[in-house]
This record gives sequence, C-alpha cells and structure tokens, in this order.
Amino acid sequence: GTASPPSGGKPGNRGKPPRSGKKVWSGLVVATNAPKPRPAPAEVHQLDRTLQRTFGYNQFEVIGQSNKALQNDQSNWLAVSKHFSLHVDPRGVSSDGYRVNLQLFQDRQMLLETDATLSKSSPLVIRGPQIGAGQLLLLLVVE
Repeated sequence: GTASPPSGGKPGNRGKPPRSGKKVWSGLVVATNAPKPRPAPAEVHQLDRTLQRTFGYNQFEVIGQSNKALQNDQSNWLAVSKHFSLHVDPRGVSSDGYRVNLQLFQDRQMLLETDATLSKSSPLVIRGPQIGAGQLLLLLVVE
C-alpha cells in the first residue's frame, strides 16, 4: 500500500493574526523628585524626557503594569498596584486611534474617569492624584 499524501498540503490558519485589538502597555507610575534619580524603567524610558518636561519630576517608578491586547466591547482591568487599579472600556476605533473610557480606582473608590483616544503615535499620559511627595501618572502605550 502506498501512503496517502497529507491532506490539502495548505497551511492552517496559522498565518492570519486573530482579530483582537492592539497590544497596549499600561503602567501606574509614581513621579517624584529625587536628589539622585534612579533611571526610568525600560517601558517609561522612551517617555522620560516628555514626562520630565510636562510634570517637572525627575524620577519615575512603575508600581503596577500590564501588557495586553484591547478587545473591542470588552472591558479590561489593566495596570494594578497595591492600592490603585486602572479600568479601561474600549469604545471602538476611530480614524485617529482607539477610543477608550478610563477609570482609575484607589482601593474601591473611583478617583477619575476620562474618555481618551489612544494611538500608536501618541501614548496617553494622564495625571492622577498626589501620592505623598509625588504624583501618580497613568501611562498607556500602543505597542
């Protein structure tokens, strides 16, 4: 008997990316002024100068982060730290990027809510509440 050739010979669906959203890195960052600032973590490094210019702090410490794909019509908890958590609600895609509704919680209390557009060319930086001598910043970067 001869062995039959493998059926079809065409590759499966492996070549097609799944229909999910773009990968988004989100971070909860505490900005402070330090006499000898530690270098920013890699994820924040590309925004380091912008953050320094915009907020006037010289040290940025990531206290919570996540890296996940945003699915349309699917709420997600993104970066979470001990006391803070970031909730994002995708509102669809517009010509200039993703429309999202963001909510920041401290423990169970909502501190801020904002609608924003997130795009690959312009990462989102949102000023959160003061923490001690510093400031909480929310960062979202489309990868």
